[in-house]
Amino acid sequence: MRKFYKLATFVCLGLIVSTKTINGQVADFENLTLPVESYWDGSDLSGTHNNGVFTSEFQSGDFIFQNEYDTTWGAPGYWLGGFAYSNMTDTVTSGAGNKYSAKAGVGANNSSNYVVCNSNSSIRINNIDGNNALFLSITNSTYAYNSMRDGDMFAKKFGGASGDDPDWFKITIKAYSNNIYQDSLDFFLADYRFSDNSQDYIIKNWTSIGLPPTSNPIDSVYFELSSSDVGTWGMNTPAFFCLDDLQLSIFDNITELHQNNFSFFPNPASSVVNIKNETVINTVTVLDLNGRIILNNSTINNSITSIDVSELNAGIYFIQLTDENGVVSTQKFVKQ
Repeated sequence: MRKFYKLATFVCLGLIVSTKTINGQVADFENLTLPVESYWDGSDLSGTHNNGVFTSEFQSGDFIFQNEYDTTWGAPGYWLGGFAYSNMTDTVTSGAGNKYSAKAGVGANNSSNYVVCNSNSSIRINNIDGNNALFLSITNSTYAYNSMRDGDMFAKKFGGASGDDPDWFKITIKAYSNNIYQDSLDFFLADYRFSDNSQDYIIKNWTSIGLPPTSNPIDSVYFELSSSDVGTWGMNTPAFFCLDDLQLSIFDNITELHQNNFSFFPNPASSVVNIKNETVINTVTVLDLNGRIILNNSTINNSITSIDVSELNAGIYFIQLTDENGVVSTQKFVKQ
């Protein structure tokens, strides 16, 4: 578990978060021991047994992850639900035999370990207090990514034969306090709904996202996957994603951000973001999820302004427009 303390101001999903002290509880899974190119999925039957199902838990930082392994139909059994941890680096092999690899090939920030998650899984959080927000890094598993890219015997190729099918693969993250819903965030792991097919994407790098601070302490988080590719028996897209670097941050003060509308395109963007505004803008600032300034352009007077984002790493960022009176608006965009 890593802890840090600092002064900061964060921009988080439409909020300005002013902080005096941040006490960050980080789960990076490097405390979990694995041989090289391996994973743990509960198949060692180390969990508590009940009618053929073995239930286990593992912990990193103050985050507790549940695992279920099913031997109801005999050996060797299969990973039934929850979370597995892995350091697999296979970004090439398709199919369910490679469901424990992240498409990024490594953990977030080039670390070794990460977790692979089933849909409908939840995390418990210890040592919570005050207003808090959750930050985490997400990417597709190789299994899900290759299935969406190429199609397989169960799932379709995203976009279809023409590339025009409006397919999508989404994770919904829900935060709870004492079993009471607090807030949620939808994040698209793949999105083919754009009229311009060149904007279609499947996430393959680690992407940092965050839930906004809540008025009640978050003590559990629920993950739910959904897809446009649905059949008789439910979702056809492989129901797996990968997770790393979870951080629960505790904030002293939360202030609503003043919002005015402006438009920008494309979103997601790979090289350039075009901003259309009706008022004279003095500066355009691009910030990351931690509120750090990544790009800053001054004296923007045109009705359409183009910002070069080609050098940014893939992930979620915020565009902040300011005039002589301060912040005009802040909106989110995705860099492919």
